[in-house]
Amino acid sequence: MTHVVVVGGGVSGLTTAYRLRGLLGPSVRLTVLEQSDRLGGKLRTLDLDGVPTDVGAEAFVVRDPAALDLVAELGLGDRLVHPERAAATIHAGGATVSLPRRTFLGVPAGPDAVRDVLSPGGVEKVAGESSLPPLRLASDEDASVGELLTERMGREVVDHLVEPLLAGVYAGRADLLGLRATMPALVKALDETGSLTAAASRLLPASSDGPPKPVFGALRGGMRVLIDELARQSGAQTRLNTTVRKLTRTTDGWRIEVGSVPGPEFLEADAVVLAVPPPSARRLLDEIVPDASAAYGSVALGSMAVVSMVLPPEVSLPESSGVLLAVGEHHRDGTPFTAKAFTYTSRKWGGDRVRLRASVGRVGEEHTLRRDEDALLADVLADLAELSGVDAKPVAWTVTKWGGGLPQYGVGHAALVAEIERAVAAVPGLAVAGATFRGVGVPACVRTATAAAERVVAQLRVEE
Repeated sequence: MTHVVVVGGGVSGLTTAYRLRGLLGPSVRLTVLEQSDRLGGKLRTLDLDGVPTDVGAEAFVVRDPAALDLVAELGLGDRLVHPERAAATIHAGGATVSLPRRTFLGVPAGPDAVRDVLSPGGVEKVAGESSLPPLRLASDEDASVGELLTERMGREVVDHLVEPLLAGVYAGRADLLGLRATMPALVKALDETGSLTAAASRLLPASSDGPPKPVFGALRGGMRVLIDELARQSGAQTRLNTTVRKLTRTTDGWRIEVGSVPGPEFLEADAVVLAVPPPSARRLLDEIVPDASAAYGSVALGSMAVVSMVLPPEVSLPESSGVLLAVGEHHRDGTPFTAKAFTYTSRKWGGDRVRLRASVGRVGEEHTLRRDEDALLADVLADLAELSGVDAKPVAWTVTKWGGGLPQYGVGHAALVAEIERAVAAVPGLAVAGATFRGVGVPACVRTATAAAERVVAQLRVEE
């Protein structure tokens, strides 16, 4: 019987197992090995005062249909929800205003889009971008998001718009993130237009296209609904609290060492898929695919925390889906804000309870995450009171720290990804998937998992 082992029980690993089941049928033996005590990875749903609460990723973008299609394929379409009509806001320059609509990940399509959030000088810089010499990146060239946009549009665009949006995705700093990996669509449009404003405009829907379509989707009952259904329909044997210590190539396939050093256990498999964070992949590939291991080792990681809470029923949240904070914003007394963003969950997604979540931490702010949970909550509540006027103690709350949880797509990241994929492609019966590659969101993870499953199946059929 064919046996495929998937290392990693997050959404990438479970989607890989589910795809393998669909491609190989009921006879294949599938095993998912997960080091922690639960499945889901960065998708985690807790019951907070009886309310299903996502403390990791709470939604997925629907512009890329990969996750949306998977939800429908699993029969979860009746669980799908989209945000309410409340608009997002941003706190920049000491004021809270509506988040500009005509931007692509914060890159404005023109000066009119950012008049409310930039100074007159900042707006003038944006207005002049299209008249600068044409900008195009060579196929082997990358650039720092922050540095390039500062040069072309001024620092305000970076601090007031781009970094707050990218920080929500990567917990990263714009100056340390690479344009080619974080905004590939913009790079492609830039190749055709030579202007950042023109490229952003090309990627945005025209105002004549009718009412705006939903940008995000989520699941009633939380993201664990997706995780549970993937695990069930894959039919894989899932083993929690299982550390994979070593991979070894054999004549017929793979030998996987798990368990403790004094009492190891060995599994035999025809193929292996690694759907794990960069440090684990680097360690496991060190001896068998050293080039891929080295590339994984060059991927930096970011940390963040999510503070989730249920507030008393009499509390009224602002009429918006949430607020992002620009870089360098301070309280009236001069102390910096702790949170980088608030999501007013019950405004955004509806529901009977008053709920919100705060995101804390960017690269370089690890000291903030080392505070104890009570201190983080107190700081976040102080932020909330000044930003929204809401001054209330939560009925229930929890802090979830994601230490080293987010791959940083630095300058040259696309080249690292190409090196990993090139090196792994030369090893029969091995595939990789996960947030390291072409996006940290659920749709991107689904795509890498599907590609990994298809690669494994193609190789197994060649060997038959």
